[in-house]
Amino acid sequence: MNSAPTVTRWKSQRATRLSTAPPLAQQIALVTGANRGLGLEVVRQLAATGMTVLLGSRKLDLGERAAQALRYTGADVVAVKLDVTRPEDINAAARLIENSYGRLDVLVNNAGGYYDVNARPTSISLDTVQAALDLNLFGAWRMNEAMLPLMRVHGFGRIVNVSSGCGSSTIDGDTCPAYRVSKAALNMYTRTLAAELEGSGILINAVCPGWTATDMGGPGGRAIGDGAEGIVWAACLSAKMSMNGLFFRDRQPMAW
Repeated sequence: MNSAPTVTRWKSQRATRLSTAPPLAQQIALVTGANRGLGLEVVRQLAATGMTVLLGSRKLDLGERAAQALRYTGADVVAVKLDVTRPEDINAAARLIENSYGRLDVLVNNAGGYYDVNARPTSISLDTVQAALDLNLFGAWRMNEAMLPLMRVHGFGRIVNVSSGCGSSTIDGDTCPAYRVSKAALNMYTRTLAAELEGSGILINAVCPGWTATDMGGPGGRAIGDGAEGIVWAACLSAKMSMNGLFFRDRQPMAW
């Protein structure tokens, strides 16, 4: 049986370490699943800090259209073709960042899906469950594997795994089983990676944006800017703010 393609762990030749966070205007950020909705708003808010933001999109033409609209406002935004279920896309993005910028300061793992309110644990297809895990859990896992070397070489980084209150063991329900399980797994992955990264200058946290009015969330949710704000806050934690391996909503810790 042929083995699945793997994500390459890129190794930079640079060895400079930073003791403090670089100014926001000098930071490079990457947001996945960002050509619309919550991801696009996260890009907009990060760019408003002065960051150079790479806008990840499965379809480059849609990503470029979104990036161009933000550039018209003066934002420094670059579209990148990026499907987090495809290691070849991730490897290409890592090469682009290494060759063009030599660093990555912020990674927001926003790409996600499979929020199926009509599914139940006994009726959902296991193929759907596997696909949800591949996108919501392994997508972030692949991204972190590929991008962490670009953070480690400078001793600084901020990773945000966009999660959901559905992934908390304190919230019961029989809907969206694949989504719930994948987000719960993402939360535990966040904690274990945070433990490994302790003392490295790289912080990783999970953030729930709350019920937000997006294509996935549907009408009736909070304003998209409010949902994105907590994600951007976690992406911009200063060196003095050592929160690591936590789960937040609106800047407040949530129960796992």
